[in-house]
Amino acid sequence: MIKVVAVLTARDGLSRDEFLHKWNVEHPVLVRKLPGLRRYRQNPAIEHPKQWPFNGMAELWFDSVADVKTAYAGEEAKLLFEHEHEFLADMRWFLAEEREIDLNS
Repeated sequence: MIKVVAVLTARDGLSRDEFLHKWNVEHPVLVRKLPGLRRYRQNPAIEHPKQWPFNGMAELWFDSVADVKTAYAGEEAKLLFEHEHEFLADMRWFLAEEREIDLNS
């Protein structure tokens, strides 16, 4: 499995609630339409007195790098990107292979 890992920064001027509504409620409708998507997880940063460098992290699983390329080349991705401009100031991402470490070893 290949995972897209993206760290997100909210647009200035959006409240936390506005950002979370756009990301947690509206955005998954579009993400689910990506062809080849196997799994999707959102990790919103917790509220904290410290200013975190990111507002959250998203993870999207695909079977292969080719499937990622296909998913992001289609019309579904164009609509997804348009929506991201409504609530994201920045997104940094990379492709990864997940490895689980056994804590009992």
